Amino acid sequence: MNDEPLSIIHLISNASLLVQLVMMVLVLASMISWLMIVQKAIYQRNAHRHLRAFENTFWSGVDLTQLYRQGNAKSGKNSIEGIENIFRSGFKEFSSLRQQSGTEPDAIMEGTQRAMRVALSREQEKLESNLPFLASVASVSPYIGLFGTVWGIMNSFRGLANQTQATLATVAPGISEALVATAMGLFAAIPAVLAYNRFAAKAEFLTGNYETFAEEFSSILHRQVHAK
Repeated sequence: MNDEPLSIIHLISNASLLVQLVMMVLVLASMISWLMIVQKAIYQRNAHRHLRAFENTFWSGVDLTQLYRQGNAKSGKNSIEGIENIFRSGFKEFSSLRQQSGTEPDAIMEGTQRAMRVALSREQEKLESNLPFLASVASVSPYIGLFGTVWGIMNSFRGLANQTQATLATVAPGISEALVATAMGLFAAIPAVLAYNRFAAKAEFLTGNYETFAEEFSSILHRQVHAK
């Protein structure tokens, strides 16, 4: 049992140059994937927490101007993210257009909704960042590992041409080296595909909540601008 890790290291160190390059690519892809997984998990968890906290504050009946000013004080220390960024973009544009004399209510709402759509698009990009890379690793890594395996097995059987008698012991080391590449491909792909599915679903959930809030906020501002 204690010799198993050493045997794997021995197989990797004695593999052909191309197979070793394949293994290095897979290890690098796996390391980058795990870094992105941790970063995305932290970001989406914080986005979900900020969503709930801001919605509770918003629907508590707080004055919108006061809520916006609270964000101004907070923006000096921390960047505004998520749903609060959508609120601030819409309210800032709404207040600016409303202060301009002669601006029609429909023009005010059109500008406000446009500002919120831009902010929503930016937040969606943040939620979905790095997901294409995870999807690529999930789909390509098994084939990269399989390529290394096929190449290693091909070299093993090619070596049989120089042997007078072919035995399992002759080709077993080469085949074992090649199969390590397949294992590494699966090791890189499985976490990536699981993380991609989870983060894509979470991003869709948060984006849906952002869109719902933007519609509800637009209704509130629409009533305000048509109040008189």
